[in-house]
Amino acid sequence: MGIKERQERDREAVRRSILDAARELFVSEGYRNVSIRKIAEKIEYSPAAIYGYFPSKDDIFYALAEEGFRLLHSGDFTEDLEAAFQTLAPLERIKTIFWRLYEFSREHPQYFELMFVDRSVPRISQAYERFAFAREKKEALVGQIQSCIDAGALPKHLDAHVVFRMLSMGLLGAAMLRLSDRLGPGENPDTLARGVLDVTLRGLQTS
Repeated sequence: MGIKERQERDREAVRRSILDAARELFVSEGYRNVSIRKIAEKIEYSPAAIYGYFPSKDDIFYALAEEGFRLLHSGDFTEDLEAAFQTLAPLERIKTIFWRLYEFSREHPQYFELMFVDRSVPRISQAYERFAFAREKKEALVGQIQSCIDAGALPKHLDAHVVFRMLSMGLLGAAMLRLSDRLGPGENPDTLARGVLDVTLRGLQTS
């Protein structure tokens, strides 16, 4: 390995340590309560060294959010969906896609909490170009909902964007109850999330 390759590897390792430390601190202490200095102290670097990788704390968040969205839409998941779409009915496709959002909260709880729970983080819309791929994924999902409406699986009067929000809110709520440990004895968060998805879709079908 040449000098340039070693330098690049070392730089990426430091960048990774900054992101990992920041993610843990943002989740445990809240985004607004974490400073660049606190991140630097956690990895035993100087604040000036952090600024050599990220111009601001907001840029660290955006990098983490970008990672989160790419994990949410990971390659294996996309391939599984494409295979499933060959055989599933329109509404089952919607269930499969939205269930992925709940699975993401289980598999990557820190990313989920940072992206969907902490109200103090910067708005992703402020980094419009950076998250073009995430907007494209969202519009593709809205398109799948619209295809259900067009096929008669959901009533014609429904707005696909509103349906997207309703289903998202239900699953996000179930995920947050699980993450915050607010469920009672004997309550199963997976069963709750499945129920939210099924009942919401049935209600929409008869609306």
